[in-house]
Amino acid sequence: MIPVVLSGGSGSRLWPLSRSSHPKQFLPLCSDQSMVQETLTRLSRSVASQSPIFVTAEDQRFLLAEQIRSLGVSDSRIILEPARRNTAPAIALACLCALEQDPEAVVLVLPSDHHIKDQPAFHEALALANAAALEGKLVTFGIVPSKPETGYGYIKVGNQKSGPSRPIAAFVEKPDFETAKQYVADDHYYWNSGMFAFRADLYLSELAKFNPDMIAACRAAWQNKSLDLDFVRIGTDDFLKSPEDSIDYAVMEKTDKGVVIPLDAGWSDVGSWQSLWEVKEGDEFGNVFEGDVLALDTENSMAISQSRLVSLLGVKNIAVIETRDAVLVADIDQVQRVKNIVKTIEESGRTEHEFHREVHRPWGKFDSVDAGGRYQVKRITVKPGARLSTQLHHHRAEHWVVVQGTAKVRRGDETVMISENESVYIPLGEVHSLENPGKIMLEIIEIQTGAYLGEDDIIRLDDTYGRGNND
Repeated sequence: MIPVVLSGGSGSRLWPLSRSSHPKQFLPLCSDQSMVQETLTRLSRSVASQSPIFVTAEDQRFLLAEQIRSLGVSDSRIILEPARRNTAPAIALACLCALEQDPEAVVLVLPSDHHIKDQPAFHEALALANAAALEGKLVTFGIVPSKPETGYGYIKVGNQKSGPSRPIAAFVEKPDFETAKQYVADDHYYWNSGMFAFRADLYLSELAKFNPDMIAACRAAWQNKSLDLDFVRIGTDDFLKSPEDSIDYAVMEKTDKGVVIPLDAGWSDVGSWQSLWEVKEGDEFGNVFEGDVLALDTENSMAISQSRLVSLLGVKNIAVIETRDAVLVADIDQVQRVKNIVKTIEESGRTEHEFHREVHRPWGKFDSVDAGGRYQVKRITVKPGARLSTQLHHHRAEHWVVVQGTAKVRRGDETVMISENESVYIPLGEVHSLENPGKIMLEIIEIQTGAYLGEDDIIRLDDTYGRGNND
């Protein structure tokens, strides 16, 4: 099977660690690997160990490419969606890509942000799904429920059995607690995992049967694709004509070829702080702590500290998540509502829902150390051989001080090399660029001064990574 990894989500319920510019699939939440890296790693030695296909959002492309490369995966394909249209069109694009590689391709569709403890059981389910897909079935994986869960959708199956699979009777929305208890007591209900396996050509033919406008838009968008570095850019105008729908509604609820393969492998979508708390191994009091945390008389709680001491005293069932620029304190039974906090932050015009204090770029990263009315201080780290865009600013001047490495700086018509403890001044409106010509990380302190210091005051004149002014 060819893995198709869907990697465009925002993970708002895991705020403040997860931000829209650096969402949960790129974070090392359950191990020392990010969740997207775990998704790839667990496929090794399975029937789905072929070159993966990724579908992601435009603003996440460099993060994804960097994390794939760090695993030594060099033969992946990354499809960029110009707009989110839900899972059905995204999977259609991936199937069109897979068919170029193999006209009889079987694809395994996986979200990029799931956790699975029992990998042998997972691999066994993949082999069963592959066999069913080759027999002409559209397979989804139904998670054997371990408790009455109100945060997941469910799949109801029919009474008939065809080997290890069961036919789909209905997809069921997230229930209330009493209904969820009834589902768990009934062996006809499974959690909806969002994972699928099928022949790529069969999925496209079923999609054409039930939603011809969607398949037409996706085919046209794929026909008008172009390559950009590591990425496949599809035809934007064509794709925007596609209706928006999930694979559940667009195909799986309507087809007569859908089946469920049960999966009991310690699965979690890690969709909230409560689910992460359940995945992690706690102490004797049911607590999960990471970072600099001190707790007394505390039970069944989670605390994560990124930059300072977090102290808990005499509390139960709470989550405390500390980052450099935001802190969340919540009842652990209420963490599904964190997305409401994120929405409020966004509507207020703040930026903490989108960016961390430390922001990653394809050339490295920057950390916003301090800011005032007419100044801002950043610590900028540039990878060896990387270069920032040639640019200018209308509203700010910049002063760069090198603290590690050597910088190659273009300033107007001159090019200068500056080393540790040396500095250079970039006047307002001056064309400039910054490059690391060395073999170690370049670290500089940037002091910005001016009337406006927003990131949108960047006029790019040339960029190695093909970015525009707002990227």
